[in-house]
Amino acid sequence: MVETRKVQVTGGSTYTVSIPKDWATENDVSAGSTVEFYPEEDSLFLTPQTDEERTEGTLDIADLEGDELTRAVMTMYVSGFDIIALETSRISNDQRRTIRDSTQSLVGLEVLEETRDRVVIRDLLDSSELSIHNAVTRMRLIALSMLEDAVAALAEGDEDMAKDVIQRDDDVDRLHMVVSRIFRSTLRTPKAAEELGVGRETCFDYHASARQLERVGDHATKIAHLTLQLHEEGDVEVPAEVIEALEELEADARDVVDRAMDALFADENAEAARLANDARGSVLDIDERARSIDELLRDQEPARAQLLGLIVDSVSRSADYGGNIAETALQKAAPTP
Repeated sequence: MVETRKVQVTGGSTYTVSIPKDWATENDVSAGSTVEFYPEEDSLFLTPQTDEERTEGTLDIADLEGDELTRAVMTMYVSGFDIIALETSRISNDQRRTIRDSTQSLVGLEVLEETRDRVVIRDLLDSSELSIHNAVTRMRLIALSMLEDAVAALAEGDEDMAKDVIQRDDDVDRLHMVVSRIFRSTLRTPKAAEELGVGRETCFDYHASARQLERVGDHATKIAHLTLQLHEEGDVEVPAEVIEALEELEADARDVVDRAMDALFADENAEAARLANDARGSVLDIDERARSIDELLRDQEPARAQLLGLIVDSVSRSADYGGNIAETALQKAAPTP
């Protein structure tokens, strides 16, 4: 419910305004309390000053096992808890293994305390020192190298390279969790955005783009799995014309994502718009060429043609995700209302 207050002048030069009593009571603000102001363009955010440096959360895991428990730990992490206490009457060995695996899969987490009925996990990273820009940049490098290597593994019949691509997907996922955690922290408090030195709208753009990069990594992983499946079925030799067309398609799809990310990071709005529009314009051409590769597969044995068709689709979809990043870059470069 919106409340309004009149701005008054005291002492001839100081502007003052009262704050709603209900809000003050709910946030333990009283006479003598210190509050913090955070200016953001034409808005001014007010928050109580607090000495609490670490946020703690407790979760009952009595009914959680396997993937559900893993997801619960990840959710607490992304939600911004610095200390996560997992409790039940007796933690099983399977639950302990799942908690350890989940902890190792997330950046900065470490088991701090472990008893019969309680496991405490703590984030050892200083959130104010995390860089969302660096995390997204790292995601970009890993995801695009995965895509390139996945197609190279198919072309060269290299199973070890395909397996390496699959392993690198964990790195992309970890970084995506970091970006999500940072983004959500900026939604909770303006102090987080100030410490990052990045506006909340920019954090949203980075978060949206990180999701697209995570999908590029997923499709690179899918290509690697399909390559291994072709090897298992003895279909190692792929026609040279198909390989050549796939390599060209992959290089162009990677270029779309690269240009879109350059647009996202561009300082000048005009340059960002130019790069983003170039990237978006290339997506339709890539989709058309993907269909032409599908035509080449018609002469292949049906099972092999299906697997290769899925690889073509994953490369094409990666370009589509680059187009989505370009859309975000255009929105970021647009004039602010």
